[in-house]
Amino acid sequence: MRVAKKAIQYAILILFALVFMMPFLWMLSTSLKGGADDLFTYPPEIIPKSFHWENYRKVLSMYPWGTFLKNTSLITFTSMFATLLSSAMVAFGFARLRFPGRDKIFFLVLSTMMVPYYTTLIPQYILFSKLGWVNTLKPLIVPNFFGAAFYIFLLRQHFMGIPAELDDSAKIDGASTMRIFGSIYLPLAKPALITIGILQFMSAWSDFIGPLIYLHSEKNYTLTLALNTFRGIHYTDWHYLMAGTMMVALPSLIFFFIGQNYIIGGITVSGIK
Repeated sequence: MRVAKKAIQYAILILFALVFMMPFLWMLSTSLKGGADDLFTYPPEIIPKSFHWENYRKVLSMYPWGTFLKNTSLITFTSMFATLLSSAMVAFGFARLRFPGRDKIFFLVLSTMMVPYYTTLIPQYILFSKLGWVNTLKPLIVPNFFGAAFYIFLLRQHFMGIPAELDDSAKIDGASTMRIFGSIYLPLAKPALITIGILQFMSAWSDFIGPLIYLHSEKNYTLTLALNTFRGIHYTDWHYLMAGTMMVALPSLIFFFIGQNYIIGGITVSGIK
């Protein structure tokens, strides 16, 4: 009975896994197909009749991908550093420092999670336009230095689970608040920090709407924005678009699979605490 129950559970999980993998498999299949004759066959074919690996070579020869990769990497890794630093410092303040209105301010920070990102695009664009930042990478980097509500909440919960006696011992030894933060709290928050780093990497690497709004010159394009150029008014080279998408998505997928245990562990530990 127990074996049958487990078999049913695994069968259901495998079914769900296949459902979630289908878009990725279809993208891979399309990237290896030829022209319209292969793309728009009926019934649709998941396995191409012939594998056109040259699609990837052609895509790489179409644009200066090195420039796009440099821009994307700069935005991604700078935003990772900025988000980790700012969110950790703010979370430490909410978890350990005592000041008037602390809990109310924290609630106000959390309430910003309910504001849809797209409702702030117009005022943000007006602000960055007045600052002269449009068509530069600054609008995609600088806001990360102000933290993110969800990451602040995650780290605050983790910090609150650290015994306060460690603070007292460090203060007796003459450690300052910043020394306590850097030498005690950050090392103990490693699972949560890795989780945030992975999530922020995936978010910044795959961001499309931000670059679409702020970046107008090709020299400033990111990888995701470059993929949009494969879409035409009357015709779209779907096989080239999917080949480019596969290459752009691969680093994010690798990053996720390597760190998925940290993501589960970091969120679970912070939730328990």
